Amino acid sequence: MSTADLIFIENCKQILNSGLNDFNQDVRPRWHDGTPAHTLRAFAMVNRYDLSKEFPAVTLRRLSFKNCVDEILWIWQKKSNQTSQLQSRIWDAWADDSGSIGKAYGYQLGVKHQYPEGDMDQVDRVLYLLKHDRASRRIITNIYNHQDLHAMGLYPCAYSMTFVVTDNKLNAILNQRSQDFLTANNWNVAQYSVLTHIFAQASGLDAGEFVHVIADAHIYDRHIPIVESLIKRVPRQAPKLWINPNVKNFYEFTADDFKLEDYKPHPSKDLHIEVAV
Repeated sequence: MSTADLIFIENCKQILNSGLNDFNQDVRPRWHDGTPAHTLRAFAMVNRYDLSKEFPAVTLRRLSFKNCVDEILWIWQKKSNQTSQLQSRIWDAWADDSGSIGKAYGYQLGVKHQYPEGDMDQVDRVLYLLKHDRASRRIITNIYNHQDLHAMGLYPCAYSMTFVVTDNKLNAILNQRSQDFLTANNWNVAQYSVLTHIFAQASGLDAGEFVHVIADAHIYDRHIPIVESLIKRVPRQAPKLWINPNVKNFYEFTADDFKLEDYKPHPSKDLHIEVAV
């Protein structure tokens, strides 16, 4: 059965059974009808996934894998802040009238910085170090730029990646300040696992371990019954990730170069999930 399912179930039980609530606090998020979106929340959740053994896609419900990959390429490869370049509409609530999310996410990755070896943006810096200095302990990206927060449609949730090479394997740590657990947990796990695979293949490495650190993992009040029902489902076998072996250049990958094989999840059509914004 899928390890991602087992981790997801245990995380949800932790939040439901021992999470703190903010029901009596004034909170920022709202439901579409204007009602405050309160949460049960857990602090400092850390999960580990061995990408060399299986791909961490949940089977308790269907992961929208194509859109998941499309978004991670939009951020890291296109370095875009324009929602018109996305296949899904998941960013529309945070975009302005022109379809821009401001100086957030991909925009930050595309800003060039000065290094001893020359000017590079954060993505190209990772690629450079994975090629020229694999022993480095400085292969880090960070898009939580305080100077530009005022100009962002949404403060970055998943904000920092750290890469470490061991025994020809690329390992990665994702730091995330906040996560809507039902809506985004496996979405983020899957897409940053894909990102690790992309950097590995583009650098002649194998994918190793992916570690996910969440500062505030929460379940929204209207999601509680859905989560309680979801975690009663029986996990199924994890799918296999197929990546086009002919693509070696980081900037040549497309969403069509990734597929989940033997993916047989439980249906999602019976889950009506409202998103708080």
